[in-house]
Amino acid sequence: MLEVVTSIPPVRGKPGRPRRRPDAVYTDRACDSEPHREHVDALAITPHLARKGTEHGSGLGVHRWVVEQTVALLHWFRRLRIRWEIRDDIHEAFMRIACSIICYRRLTRGRRPD
Repeated sequence: MLEVVTSIPPVRGKPGRPRRRPDAVYTDRACDSEPHREHVDALAITPHLARKGTEHGSGLGVHRWVVEQTVALLHWFRRLRIRWEIRDDIHEAFMRIACSIICYRRLTRGRRPD
């Protein structure tokens, strides 16, 4: 987890504004330890790490559900379920196409053509 958090690029904003890291990080119980909390705190990121031994219902599942739903939507595209492409750039192109189709469907869902 420490390598992943350290490798997060700064969030881009308007030109001329200083770049900064995300405000918070959400993880499950597997990453619950004091060294992880201290490392994330040192990067000025608010840690929302689920504590081991606590009951479910802490509210972190709301954020995790978005990620799991996105992965499930990407699996609708047969070509992305199992990676057949050897080259990274081709696989990334298919990922971008799939994400574009998902966004298009989300934006047009429920709208009637005028």
